[in-house]
Amino acid sequence: MKKRIVITGMGVVSCFGNEVEQFYKHLLAGDSGVKTITSFPIDDFPVKIAAPIENFDCGDYLDKKQARRVDRNIAFTVVAGKKALESAGLGPEQRASLVPQRCGVLVGSGMGGMSVFVDGVETLHSKGPKRTSPFLIPYILPNMGSATLAIEIGFMGPNYSISTACATANNCILSAAAHIRAGEADLMICGGSEAAIIPLGMAGFSACKALSSRNDDPVRASRPWDKGRDGFVMGEGAGVLVIESLEHAQARGATILAELLGWGLSCDAHHMTEPHPEGEGVVQCLVGAFKNAEIVATDVNYINAHATSTPVGDVAEVRALKKVFHHPESIVMNSTKSMIGHSLGAAGGLEAVATIEAIRTGLVHPTINLDDPEEICAGFQLPTKMMPYQIKVAVSNSFGFGGHNATLVFAPFHE
Repeated sequence: MKKRIVITGMGVVSCFGNEVEQFYKHLLAGDSGVKTITSFPIDDFPVKIAAPIENFDCGDYLDKKQARRVDRNIAFTVVAGKKALESAGLGPEQRASLVPQRCGVLVGSGMGGMSVFVDGVETLHSKGPKRTSPFLIPYILPNMGSATLAIEIGFMGPNYSISTACATANNCILSAAAHIRAGEADLMICGGSEAAIIPLGMAGFSACKALSSRNDDPVRASRPWDKGRDGFVMGEGAGVLVIESLEHAQARGATILAELLGWGLSCDAHHMTEPHPEGEGVVQCLVGAFKNAEIVATDVNYINAHATSTPVGDVAEVRALKKVFHHPESIVMNSTKSMIGHSLGAAGGLEAVATIEAIRTGLVHPTINLDDPEEICAGFQLPTKMMPYQIKVAVSNSFGFGGHNATLVFAPFHE
C-alpha cells in the first residue's frame, strides 16, 4: 500500500499578515489586499497597483544582519517555514527528537532573488565590479530559500527548489510528497515564496500585457471569471506546509490537519505564456491526479481554481474542468487570487493553506468582484460570500508560464 501523507503544519507570509488564522479570517470576510503601490515611485508605470506585503519584519525568525542582506523571498521562506514548524508542534526543542537526515526542505521561487539581482546590476554600472557584493550570487539563486531554512534548522534530507513559474509551489509540494512516498524522507517542509513587487517585476509583467490596469479602483481590479476582468494583480508572499508520512506523524502525536491524497502534473506544450485554449494539458493533469490519488472525478466537491483574472486563462481552465467534471452543480469553486492577487511561485502554497483551512473549518471563502460571470462557468457553485461547506475531496490547481500544470488533491483525514 502507498504511504499516506498528511499535513501537520502550515505557515504564511501574506498581505494579510503572517498568521494562518488571520490570513484565512480575511479571506472569509472577502477583504482585498490590493492597493496602490507606495514602496517605489510609480508615476511612469502603466500599472500602479498590487497586493504587497508592507512593513515586513522577520522578528526573531532570522538574524537581523542576515535579514538585511538576503532577498525578501528568502526571508519569506524562512519565516513561513519556521511558523509552519511551530504550527506542527516542532519548535527548536521538539525538533531535537527528529532524525535530521530524514527531514527535508523543498520551497521554490518562480523569480528568485530579483531585488538582490537588480541591486547588483545597479552597483556594477554605477560603482564598478570591485564593489559587487559577495552575497550577490548566493542570494539571487532560487534554491537559496530552501538552503537557508535547512541551515537554520539543521534538516539534512532532500533539499532543492523547483521553478515552474506560477506552478512552482504545487510542483514543490508534490515532489516533496513523492520523496516521502518513496521512503526517502519522513517529513518535508514544502511550498513556494515570491517577492516580485519591485520596479523590474512590475515593468516586465506590464510589458507582457498581463496585469490589470484598473488603477483607479484597486480593490476591484482582481476579478476572476468576471466579464470585466482585464488581467491579474501582482501579489507576493509565501505559503508553506509541513507534510509527513502518517506513521511518522502518529508516532510523535502530531495534530493532523488534512491528508494529501495525490497529485498530477503535465505540460501544455503549446505557448510560452498562453494556456492551451482547450485545456488539454490541464485535463491530462487532472486525470493523472485522480489516478495518483485513487479517486474518481465524482468524489471531488471543491476546487480552489488557478483563476488568475486573465481574459484567456480563466476560460481555458473552466473549459478543461468541464471536460473532467460532469457534475459541476455539486462542486463549489473559488479563487483566492481575487483577494490577494497572484503571487506567482508562492500562489500554490498560499492556496494550499486556504484549501486546508476550508477543510479544517468547514467554511469556504468567497470570490470577490464576481459581478457578471462568464457563461462557461454556469453550473459550478461560485460563492460571493463566505459559506459553510463540508469538503469531501478538494482540488487545488496551479498553472505557469511555459505550460506547466500541477494539481494537488486534499481531503479531510480519516483513520
